[in-house]
Amino acid sequence: MRRLLPTYAETVDLPAAYAYPEGRPWLRAQMVSSADGAAVLEGRSGGLSGRADKRVFALTRALADVILVGASTVRVEGYRPPEIRPEFQPLRAGRPSAPPLAIVSRSLDLDLDDPAYREAEPRTIVVTARRAPAARLAAVREVADVIVAGEDLVDVGYAVDALVERGHRRLLCEGGPRLLAEVAAVGRLDELCLTLSPLLIAGSAPRILNGVALQPAQRMELAQLLEEDGFLFARYVRAPA
Repeated sequence: MRRLLPTYAETVDLPAAYAYPEGRPWLRAQMVSSADGAAVLEGRSGGLSGRADKRVFALTRALADVILVGASTVRVEGYRPPEIRPEFQPLRAGRPSAPPLAIVSRSLDLDLDDPAYREAEPRTIVVTARRAPAARLAAVREVADVIVAGEDLVDVGYAVDALVERGHRRLLCEGGPRLLAEVAAVGRLDELCLTLSPLLIAGSAPRILNGVALQPAQRMELAQLLEEDGFLFARYVRAPA
């Protein structure tokens, strides 16, 4: 993998290139898009990926304290408990062997027999609203930790604060597009790591943020650009106010 920006280099120290900033909580999103802006291919983001993208995806997981993800993405993408590649395991020194999933669901329409709940170590966190179905909430508590954030709908900003209070200062959001749009809308998106796949999709696939338009639009600055096998790996950070 080579670095194109901010300075050119033929080789890249990936853990250093994706290191979290020190001194404050930081929420990073990791997403992939086709060259024409599609967030999925045949219903899944995995179809847009490649070897280098999978390596970056594995690295950002290894660096994170927690992985924030929507319940629909867990179902569609077939999530399992996170496992860290051996090459990145030293990055977990002093922390649990893998970051927990924090799964956002208002309805709690979850398959609680799924390995993402039954086999997760550390224990999966489910983020929901106070008016979630009581019976479902009781069942969820048997297999996962629970954060109640909001009344009728999940308050994503409150959820992020609650995760930080639990010690998860390096947050990674893996989407999907609806959840990521909500994270941006409440002003919590500090960084976007975007893989641009050299594919054209067309059709009606959603963008990586799929929700109400941001008012005003959020300005991002390009901090880094890497390339391998025609894939571009951009790191955008939120511009100062």
